[in-house]
Amino acid sequence: MKSQLHNKGDLAELTVKIEKNVVDSIQEMSSNSGLTIEEIVVIALKRFRASHTDYLNKTISTDES
Repeated sequence: MKSQLHNKGDLAELTVKIEKNVVDSIQEMSSNSGLTIEEIVVIALKRFRASHTDYLNKTISTDES
């Protein structure tokens, strides 16, 4: 997973309010892994999207996840 490139190409900003303990965990994961917070969040969201394509009413190709 670390060798994959994430957050490349056209980027857009998304602002969300989430539980403080989730933010704290993501910050700790970033510190321990060497990945940026943005990389961790986009990886998590891509995995969620791949698992819940029913929300999109279509399938996602594996090269995007």
